[in-house]
Amino acid sequence: MNNLFKHILQFIGLSLLQIVVLNHINLFGYINPMVYIAWVFLFPFKKNKFSLLISSFLLGLTIDFFSDSGGINAAATLFIAYFRIPILKIICQKSDIDSPFFKLNNIATYKIFLLIFSLTMVHHFIVFSLEYFKLSDLDSIIYNTFITGIFSIFLSILGIILFTSKNK
Repeated sequence: MNNLFKHILQFIGLSLLQIVVLNHINLFGYINPMVYIAWVFLFPFKKNKFSLLISSFLLGLTIDFFSDSGGINAAATLFIAYFRIPILKIICQKSDIDSPFFKLNNIATYKIFLLIFSLTMVHHFIVFSLEYFKLSDLDSIIYNTFITGIFSIFLSILGIILFTSKNK
């Protein structure tokens, strides 16, 4: 399948999954998994960064439009898309990332998990910080970030394992 077509299908599929199903799940009254950000993890690392940033912003804006959240998801998704490579450079060796044959599938599983964990927690912290927007609610922000983040990470990793193939 053409890579561009595959990424467009992932974009549409994850957006629809988030909008139609996951936005209506509120486990225990406050856990609302956000797995649409898995698209940022799956975007090829050697593609144009500008296209990643524009696409990520549009993904977040799409979620915001249907969630009536006023740009919170667009800001958080754009932020993790921008800092995806710098965080990956912290986790992996620079020589591995600079290789023309670099793929996420070629690095150790714990490094992939660390990347997904880091980006998800940063995304969720930004979302909940902008949602509450009060320093007095810092305990709620951290609690919701952690609980929702763990659930989102679990579903994202499960989806990535089930719906992607290891092309080596």
